[in-house]
Amino acid sequence: MRGTRAGALMAVGVLMSAVGCAEKPEGLAEEPAEKPAKALVIKGKAPAAPYSGPLWVALEETDEEESPQNLPKRSGAAGRALECEGRIYSGGGADRWSEGDGGDTPEGGLRAYFDIEQPEEPRYGYRVEREEAERVLYSFDVGGRTKVAVVVAKDGPNRPGWGPETSASCDPSELPAEFTDTKAYEIWSDRSGKRVPVSEVSSSAGSAHCDWQKAYFLETGEYEQRRLYARDPQGVLPAGMLTSGYDGDAAMPAAARDTGFRLDGRELWLTKDASKAYVRNAGSVEVWPAVKKGMGCD
Repeated sequence: MRGTRAGALMAVGVLMSAVGCAEKPEGLAEEPAEKPAKALVIKGKAPAAPYSGPLWVALEETDEEESPQNLPKRSGAAGRALECEGRIYSGGGADRWSEGDGGDTPEGGLRAYFDIEQPEEPRYGYRVEREEAERVLYSFDVGGRTKVAVVVAKDGPNRPGWGPETSASCDPSELPAEFTDTKAYEIWSDRSGKRVPVSEVSSSAGSAHCDWQKAYFLETGEYEQRRLYARDPQGVLPAGMLTSGYDGDAAMPAAARDTGFRLDGRELWLTKDASKAYVRNAGSVEVWPAVKKGMGCD
């Protein structure tokens, strides 16, 4: 079973809505129109240094399955084939499936991966990087480096036909903007314009299911350092959900530090007091209070 970095998009995922169902604060770009489907498998261009390791690597079970240190152990050959700038974001072995769920060919096995696992990864542009008798490594490359890797195998235990054996992916910030721009989460940038990992900061509009579209959520950090904040100028969130009130016209504390994180003209500032985040935009400063632990959209 695949694991994902704890905290990264997890809490926000409980609170956010599907793409196209939410309203964003003024100044944020609208979701782009859906584009025609691209080919799942392409011929592509082989990298200068293709993966040369084994396609079968025994998976290690760990107590903290979602920790960054343990994801490589749980991702097998797929994890080894990645070429991430940062740490592995998601990965693991495959679940079982029934007769008829697997594919008749390796490409059919890759399609089965998306049908069975439903990963938040591109469904186009994969290249065959390595082939063996009953295993094939598919790679999704960005700038000639593997950012998503899927090893499909034939007739594994309780996995009839071709289908996923192991898979792994880099942080969504390393995937193309044309893909991540279609997702409900948003990827921030640093001062130089480089995209920041979602394990450091991410944001999204609120859930339509709970009628929270006019609220907005911001998540920073992971594990013990994870913090979740909300912008709720219209008071659509339940009473008691936030640690304090939203302030749309605040003064920036003298002790606040600029994180360097940017999104559509917004700047994120923080203080040692983790109960509030300060967002500067067009000369004004907003206070986004922290969300109390355990609160979410049921």
